Amino acid sequence: MAQERLRILVVGSGGREHALAWKLSQSSRVDIVYVAPGNGGTAAGASSKIENANIKGDDYPGLVAFAQENQVNLVVPGPEAPLVDGIQGYFQAVGIRCFGPSKAAARMEGSKAFSKDFMKRQNIPTAAYENFTDYEKARQYLDSVSHNVVIKADGLAGGKGVIIPTTKEEAHQALREMMLDRQFGDAGNEVVIEEYLEGDELSVLTFSDGYSIKSLPAAQDHKRIFDGDQGPNTGGMGCYAPTPISSKQVLEEIDRTIVQPSIDGMRREGFPFVGILFTGLMMTKNGPKVLEYNVRGGDPETQTLLPLLTDDTDLAEIMVACTEHWLDGVSIKIKPDFSTTVIAVAGGYPGSYAKGKKITLDPAPEGTLIFHAGTNLAGAELQTAGGRVIAATATAYSLEEALRKSYAGIETIHFEDMFYRKDIAHRAFRQREAQQSLTYASAGVSIDAGNDLVNMIKSSVAKTKRPGTDAVIGGFGGLFSLAAANSAYHPESPTLIGAIDGVGTKLKIAHAAGIHNTVGIDLVAMNVNDLVVQGAEPLFFLDCYSCGKLDVSTAAAFVTGVADGCMQAGCALIGGETAEMPGLFIDESYDAVGAAVGAINTSGPNARTILPDTSAMKAGDVLLALASSGPHSNGYSLVRKIVERSGLSYNDPAPFSMSSSSSSSSTDTQTLGRALLTPTRIYVKPLLKALNSSSPSSIKGLAHITGGGLVDNVPRMLPPTLTAHIDAKSWTLPAVFSWLKKNGNVSAHEMTRAFNCGVGMVIVVEKGSEAAVRDLLEKEGETVYQVGELRIKAEGEEPCVVSGLETWDA
Repeated sequence: MAQERLRILVVGSGGREHALAWKLSQSSRVDIVYVAPGNGGTAAGASSKIENANIKGDDYPGLVAFAQENQVNLVVPGPEAPLVDGIQGYFQAVGIRCFGPSKAAARMEGSKAFSKDFMKRQNIPTAAYENFTDYEKARQYLDSVSHNVVIKADGLAGGKGVIIPTTKEEAHQALREMMLDRQFGDAGNEVVIEEYLEGDELSVLTFSDGYSIKSLPAAQDHKRIFDGDQGPNTGGMGCYAPTPISSKQVLEEIDRTIVQPSIDGMRREGFPFVGILFTGLMMTKNGPKVLEYNVRGGDPETQTLLPLLTDDTDLAEIMVACTEHWLDGVSIKIKPDFSTTVIAVAGGYPGSYAKGKKITLDPAPEGTLIFHAGTNLAGAELQTAGGRVIAATATAYSLEEALRKSYAGIETIHFEDMFYRKDIAHRAFRQREAQQSLTYASAGVSIDAGNDLVNMIKSSVAKTKRPGTDAVIGGFGGLFSLAAANSAYHPESPTLIGAIDGVGTKLKIAHAAGIHNTVGIDLVAMNVNDLVVQGAEPLFFLDCYSCGKLDVSTAAAFVTGVADGCMQAGCALIGGETAEMPGLFIDESYDAVGAAVGAINTSGPNARTILPDTSAMKAGDVLLALASSGPHSNGYSLVRKIVERSGLSYNDPAPFSMSSSSSSSSTDTQTLGRALLTPTRIYVKPLLKALNSSSPSSIKGLAHITGGGLVDNVPRMLPPTLTAHIDAKSWTLPAVFSWLKKNGNVSAHEMTRAFNCGVGMVIVVEKGSEAAVRDLLEKEGETVYQVGELRIKAEGEEPCVVSGLETWDA
């Protein structure tokens, strides 16, 4: 069956109507689009399908007569005034479809008091408010409230009837101008005084047939005339979409809790809504709240959003479906792009301004659309005819590129006293920075720089080589063979292994929380875990405590923690240094470094192979992992940045539980500081028992997951021919890491580079031996996961590949 051909009448003369005509004309079903009265951009010759009709937008009988004479079968009112006047009813009476709400439904924009009362009845989240028709009562109410307010003229005021005063004096002035001086005429006969909401604004345009809804990407316009959102309100100086704060989840919440209930409420109250519902929202800390409804596409939101519809999305079909109530049968596809609009206005706008200025247009850059608003043709000359004159809209893969193209488009427009804002979308960049996916590098720590340093100093370190050591750096610890060092030593003398490390910026959280004993354990753990991964038994430990001013109780608590760590590792604390250095450290801050020495017998009856045994590793070997007790002592520069973004104090209750970690048995509520100071787990005794078991050859390598996370530490134990394949689905990301990921908007891959993600030790085990090793370690109190295997390394493949990361994003 052939589709009905469409002849469309768009009512209006602005940029919104030009954009509507432009997109409607692309439909294969559309024969012609008339625009009444239109502008210089919709005049004959602008498009083979678009032409102006010389009829005023408020001449409803004249518009009906024109539509009947020209076989128009779809009318699209652009501005709010005709809809509030009831234009839909004029065309309904003669059987012509009208894409727009009835006069009753248009009250949602025509009366702010009506719409606020509707929101209250339908439990739509909005600001607290009161309506007033009596100036004196309004004045008294204004004096009685302590919170900031917004004052709105009840009726239509050309987009300028909303005042946001910054002082009580400004509020009273606005009230007088509206109700006594009648600045907005009859629109100010009634005013709404409502609570000022804080947050970021966004606008959601939604197609509706009275039942179903289909929302477009959220947009954000710029009402103020000057850069930085300064100066008086205008009808809009520019717009961009989508906004950084309008995630899929946010838009689904808005549709579920606001838009659909609004459409359902209007239908239940007897005035079903057909057309585009514009919902102005404030994203508050308590969720989205409605600022206002408009009953038509916004201007300049419409110019910004329509170019985001794909070429095969038929706007005419969408509008017909809305008028015939089968919107759920239409597909609306959105390009994965950004769109921006920059508007050029007449000098003096929004105050008095001159008209009739000559406009010259250079060819627009490819991919940039020029939408006319306040223009007309005087003979062959294009002239200014309004305050908001003309706009450049562009789409691109990035917001930056779309803006560049829009501003390039503006540069092709020329008329006397032309003015435009230079900072369109500035809020987007602020929002995006606030929601930026944090990385370890953005927190001030470069893993790559650390790796580069190792490579740069390797040659210098190699010059120190002597018998007993190969002087190679970059491993977990340094080896020194007594037997090879001097012939005076017994051939079966053990090989010594040394490690040195610190606690890092975790110490700053210790200072903030006033907890210092746990970081002493961390200092030991970071060293002795690096010894045991090479098969060594830690023998003794030394620490160095450096401060600007010695606080005895703090230092004592720290060293007590060091002693606790040594006991857990089975090594002796044999010495240390306390260095008081005024001027080098601020106030009572301190830093600490420690060194551990261990030994391994490589010959004789109790001999063990120094790990990793890369020659024994092969494809198919199993990867086991031991659970961590939390972030351990790495990634805390990023942790602190995330905490700062969250707005929490270290003395606030922890927003996550540490009870599932292997080192915690308490489910009591902890402060955030104490939770983040959970000490690094010491794996020495369980691993030594496993290495000393009857089949020590089954364990071929160990990796302590420290700075660099999983992807940088696991390769330190592998030969260059093998790759570790780890499945993130094989263990559950602990709550502390889920919280860090969400609140820092940290990508799953970045998590694997910055944190241990719940895995503090990874073990390479001979296939077939994994069950026995796992059983032994579990009996020693460890939580063990089987996380993957070794495979032959493909060309160009990374040495550690972590799959299943999408489970962490879920």
